[in-house]
Amino acid sequence: MASIRPRTTPAGHRRWEVVYRGPDKRQRTKTFKRKTDAQRYANTVEADLLRHDWVDPQRGRQPFGEWAQRWSATTTHLKPKTRESYDSILRNHLLPEFGSRPIASIDHAEVLAYLSGLTNKGKGAGTVRNIRDVMRLVFKLAVRNGVVKTNPADGIKAPRKAKSEMIFLTEDQVWTLADVIKDPPPLQRGASHREGGYPDYALLVLFAAYTGLRAGEIGALRVSRINLLRRRVEVSESADEAHGGFNIGPTKTYSRRSVGIPAPVVDMLTPYLASKKQSDLAFEGPDGGPLRHSNWYPRHFKPAVVRAGLPRETRFHDLRHTYAAFLIAEGAHPRAIMERMGHSTINVTLGTYGHLFPAIDEQLDDALALRFARAAPQSPRVVRLPRP
Repeated sequence: MASIRPRTTPAGHRRWEVVYRGPDKRQRTKTFKRKTDAQRYANTVEADLLRHDWVDPQRGRQPFGEWAQRWSATTTHLKPKTRESYDSILRNHLLPEFGSRPIASIDHAEVLAYLSGLTNKGKGAGTVRNIRDVMRLVFKLAVRNGVVKTNPADGIKAPRKAKSEMIFLTEDQVWTLADVIKDPPPLQRGASHREGGYPDYALLVLFAAYTGLRAGEIGALRVSRINLLRRRVEVSESADEAHGGFNIGPTKTYSRRSVGIPAPVVDMLTPYLASKKQSDLAFEGPDGGPLRHSNWYPRHFKPAVVRAGLPRETRFHDLRHTYAAFLIAEGAHPRAIMERMGHSTINVTLGTYGHLFPAIDEQLDDALALRFARAAPQSPRVVRLPRP
């Protein structure tokens, strides 16, 4: 329990001292000029101790930057690309603004004003949201360690990031893209393309559009994961780039899946993979080695998009969207689409591609009409409905 005792300063001023012991059994004191303030503080401390909600005032004076470093050290289990993103947010945004501040001095209103200011300065919605999320995670660690009572980043809504418009290619557009990426125009400044062009990249485009694999999953795909006899590809890893390195780890949803490969694509893969070892990457960079998307995408894919006459906004990920559209057009069940796409839940599938299903719904109406017509007698029966 907290107690209050008077004391006199060397200058002869009367003061009121609150004395109490924290959960660690260490005695602590705090001095006030007025007895009413001391009593109010003592009551608050007693209530916090009873609720196990007490925080050490001394620890609250530790700088935000110190707790940011402690939190960063707990992220070693995350993918390198994610850690690189978090480190960038700390280094470029949060540490310059709050690094030296006592962590307990940062309140909800200040965090809200800071994030709103970023939006007013033109920072993208995704960037502001990521900064909010990292800040919330740092404070979450501080709350769990009894440094601050509440998380000042909780309850703050970040601006919504505008969704990129999905582009769905036709079968002909996919083939056109494959054709032009195979034979690019000459490079300037004396550089040259690979002799014979890039037929492997034409195959990569077709493979992506007819299996729906993500770019990282294709980058990490090894020959051993492709079963040409069963016409299946096992997706168990994904590649990304972080801190200048090429990393292969688990898939986005940390799950494995098996995806069918259409027979014509298998026929194209068979001679292509014949000279490769089982441990080799199925698709490689222009000069061998890993296919680094950050280099391949602007140098090969985007120029091919322009030469193919496709919308300039077309991304490699739109080949995945195209695959989903192909499946829906063929009447695939949402559950089957979810499993082939590697979505975590069927809600993700429906939330992403639900707008494509109305066409299937119309087909079902037509099929039911045909079923009805086949069963109907030559002279229609008169169906008497009950009177209301």
